[in-house]
Amino acid sequence: MTSQITAPATPATAPATPVTAAAAGTWTLGDRAVHRIGFGTMRLPQTGPALTPDAVPRDREQALRVLRRAVELGVNHIDTAAFYFSPLRSANELVNRALAPYGDDLVIATKVGPARGLDGRWEEHARTPEQLRAQVEQNLRELGRDHLDLVNLRIHGTDSVAERFGALAELRQAGLIRHLGVSNVHPHQLTEARTIAPVVCVQNPYGIGASAAQDEVLRLCGELGIAFVPFYAIAGSGREGGAGATEPTAVLAVAEARGVSTAQVRLAWTLQRGPHVLAIPGTGDVAHLEDNIAAGALRLTAQELALLDQAHQSEAATG
Repeated sequence: MTSQITAPATPATAPATPVTAAAAGTWTLGDRAVHRIGFGTMRLPQTGPALTPDAVPRDREQALRVLRRAVELGVNHIDTAAFYFSPLRSANELVNRALAPYGDDLVIATKVGPARGLDGRWEEHARTPEQLRAQVEQNLRELGRDHLDLVNLRIHGTDSVAERFGALAELRQAGLIRHLGVSNVHPHQLTEARTIAPVVCVQNPYGIGASAAQDEVLRLCGELGIAFVPFYAIAGSGREGGAGATEPTAVLAVAEARGVSTAQVRLAWTLQRGPHVLAIPGTGDVAHLEDNIAAGALRLTAQELALLDQAHQSEAATG
């Protein structure tokens, strides 16, 4: 299959300066313009799989270098959460330490709903206004802020979001939250949330092989002018554990023809699903960070997109 792909001509010599996040273009989160390549902090607190009680804490200085390098390269949309932690390491605390005082153009998004105990084990989702306010206040303390730029309500299930989203809307009115989003939602939940308060983004799992239902949410967000923020765009079905060992043949073929990584191909394909798509790939390695950001400059051809679209549909059908 590799021979079927005609890669665009590339310069004989690589550019001396690294690609910045600006190469991906911009979209608006509420009233803030952000580059379409951002950074997710889930993988920062540990090495190996995320969100496990026995995770191995990442070297602190390494994590701080990654965050600072991301901002140096133009990343101005960082996604984090209070439940992103390992023994000894908290993503929010790392963000605070590395980046405070925060730049005026930096949007830090967090999420509430999921809950983990001090031992790292999952607990029941926050569902009451009191529980959600406590999570918002925890994020405020850990990030060292008097308000949160963007809070996503993470949902588990298909039931009504009215009470929970309404509680966050009240905190928005009180000035603790600037903008609201929803995460892991179905179309009817997005519709319900929008009757309560403005929704500036939807954060759902998405990438090559995602279900047709997620394609529909992405399309709906585009029609509404809402940012669609995919998570697991690289990891796919590997989720918290990271990318798997196998890749679709089409992804491997495009990566080989272009001389780039499969992760870059996946990110480029995801970004080209619409101008309203904002990627937030995460890593604890500076070199991987730079590769992920460089994916924002990778423009796939119609031929490459067709091959990857076929892989997407095939993976979704068998997933």
